[in-house]
Amino acid sequence: MLKSRFRKYLPVVVDIETGGFDPNSNAILEIAITLIEEKDKIFLPGETHRYHIKPFEGSVVEKESLEFTKIKLDHPLRNAVDESLALKELFKIINITKNKYECSRAILVGHNAHFDKSFLDAAVLRNNIKKTPFHKFSVIDTVSLGVLATGQTVLARICEKLSIDYDNDEAHSAAYDTKVTSEVFCKIVNEYKF
Repeated sequence: MLKSRFRKYLPVVVDIETGGFDPNSNAILEIAITLIEEKDKIFLPGETHRYHIKPFEGSVVEKESLEFTKIKLDHPLRNAVDESLALKELFKIINITKNKYECSRAILVGHNAHFDKSFLDAAVLRNNIKKTPFHKFSVIDTVSLGVLATGQTVLARICEKLSIDYDNDEAHSAAYDTKVTSEVFCKIVNEYKF
């Protein structure tokens, strides 16, 4: 069912926390994915995988971004890795799930998905990664789904309308944001019959 519902694309929720708004100069600080699974013709959030990322050499990390995300780059438990390692590991996980559901590609699902896709694409180029599991340009944006289903564009307000728990104190952690975004995605898709 999953492969036929999304034209053989595996939806993968992605969230990236960054050091600013420019994918070429601002660093990725966290990246997380939540896989979408299917059981008994219902779509469900699957496992979440997250990496803290070391800013790439020469990158810019804006003070305002750190204040907004509450990321502490020097925290002793942060255990950050190079973005190349994180991407390669996440792509392996996505490819395993893609094969499990007999999908041809993954499609990035995100809240303001083009923002996350722009940072992902820049990191892939920067690290000379030859192949990515994601569709080259298509995304599924939960802003668009949310406004269609609830009349809202802000993730917290969409969650409120859909009766999904949302914790402002946890927000802007990549792992938390992918978890919540995956719940929004699944709830809207499960309720829409065609």
